[in-house]
Amino acid sequence: MPLRDIDLQLPDRRAGKVRVSWALPNDRRIIVTTDRLSAFDRVVAVVPRKGQVLNQLSAWWFENTRDIIDNHFIAMPEPHTMIVTAATPLPVEVVVRGALTGSTSTALLTQYLAGHRTMYGHDFADGLAPHSALPEPIITPTTKAQDGGHDEPITSHDVVARGLVETAMWQQVCSAALALYSHGCAVAAGVGLVLADTKYEFGIDSEGRVLLIDELHTPDSSRFWVAATLGERLAQGREPESLDKEPVRIALAAAGYRGSGTPPELPVDVIAATSVRYVAAYERITGNAFVPAADPTPDELLNTLREVA
Repeated sequence: MPLRDIDLQLPDRRAGKVRVSWALPNDRRIIVTTDRLSAFDRVVAVVPRKGQVLNQLSAWWFENTRDIIDNHFIAMPEPHTMIVTAATPLPVEVVVRGALTGSTSTALLTQYLAGHRTMYGHDFADGLAPHSALPEPIITPTTKAQDGGHDEPITSHDVVARGLVETAMWQQVCSAALALYSHGCAVAAGVGLVLADTKYEFGIDSEGRVLLIDELHTPDSSRFWVAATLGERLAQGREPESLDKEPVRIALAAAGYRGSGTPPELPVDVIAATSVRYVAAYERITGNAFVPAADPTPDELLNTLREVA
């Protein structure tokens, strides 16, 4: 969607890998979630319907987790657009993992297969099978990638020792992350899915409150495995059947790409399959049929903004 007209009328534009946001009055922002897909800390493809799925699914989760921790979600004026409370992001991404899995350089499985037995401050036994469940969920923090760099794996001790987050706030964040993960696992199990791992981001609003921000339990930020086929596929040494972007990660890794340089062009069937998985995840988790909507024109979006501002 062309957004040049909006840029001329709204200040403080911020563009991330997959989102664009602008400042609104009263400490609020508008976020537009695009169809760009990131992997290995890089934009690697455009996936049809992704922006609408992620935005609507995040809004659904935000509404259902306020009893755990408050979040930045205020309203969803368009399927791919969200009005949120402005917040300063903490410089740490909080990943909760319940399985030995992943294909990126910071993933548990990648490091484990390379011989590491102590990762993120946690010790792992020898002889663990890929994708096996961990005895209990663990928090594996990373720094936030800056200026084209990559996330750096760190420990909870590092978070506090480096002054990234002060002790009491980090304890609050970790407690909330584990509670969110437990809730997400329960919801996923109820619809035949396994929430293998997920990423959370937190921020501080103008009143100093810690808020859950960014997205929540989407196919972009989480690994959702299909429970019905999981045991059989693992016994056969196959990758879990998933409703997330793991096929993209696998295709890139198979092409030898690990985040350096220009990513290879993804096959059309991989992009199409990813779009189908995103829609399937939304429908299974929320129980709602996904109805794609036409993206609003800049004028239509500006009119919506004037109504909510």
